[in-house]
Amino acid sequence: MNNINDVVGKIHSVETCGTVDGPGIRYVVFTQGCPLRCMYCHNPDTWDANGKGSLTKSVGELMSDILKYKSYFKFSGGGVTLTGGEPLMQREFALALLSACKGEGLHTALDTSGFGDIDDLTKKVLSRTDLVLLDIKSINADTFKKVSGFPIDKTLAFAEYLREAGITAWARFVLVPGLTDNEEDLHALASYLTTLTNVEKVGILPFHQMGAYKWQELKLNYQLKDTPTPSETETERVRDLFRSYGFIVR
Repeated sequence: MNNINDVVGKIHSVETCGTVDGPGIRYVVFTQGCPLRCMYCHNPDTWDANGKGSLTKSVGELMSDILKYKSYFKFSGGGVTLTGGEPLMQREFALALLSACKGEGLHTALDTSGFGDIDDLTKKVLSRTDLVLLDIKSINADTFKKVSGFPIDKTLAFAEYLREAGITAWARFVLVPGLTDNEEDLHALASYLTTLTNVEKVGILPFHQMGAYKWQELKLNYQLKDTPTPSETETERVRDLFRSYGFIVR
């Protein structure tokens, strides 16, 4: 890699003061492109790596904007989160951006499904990552494939690598009524996560319909249009289930 500031990536959008994608106030970079086709995805407009409206940005351009918020990061314990789409589809860019952030002393987070090969380049990206937000669709292999369109194997292998490498992780799980809310599967997922000694927190994210209009605009078959958002009571019950396994749960 030559000058990391010259490395470019395909960007969907940025959020300058995010508060849900890692600790503190965060600058969130949404990359373009994702190999998965999750049934509940609220950003299907990020799937196509050359999607309409995507932007080509250099690391230098992004860093000049990111550094405007450095005082907010310092005050809140925040930093920069690279998400998507799937940021590991652009690993050279991810490596360059995260390296630039580390060079400025910024906390870095990577939001990923873990769907990719664990090769030297991926390991380099992870070596510049302070926190991985790992999305696990389900621990049930059949449900995982139904939700995402792909087998669970790569995500589990990625999770195991994070544990072996001692990389801090937060697990994230979307609670979808009638799809990912099977009681036995929830206990199995919580039990599995206890084997990942690097997992600090678990995020239970209730399914919502806020991205449904994008599916319609893109003329995609949205199978969850009649699926309700889980009630706060049900969501909290599931959070309590994970707490009973000793996790800090958001």
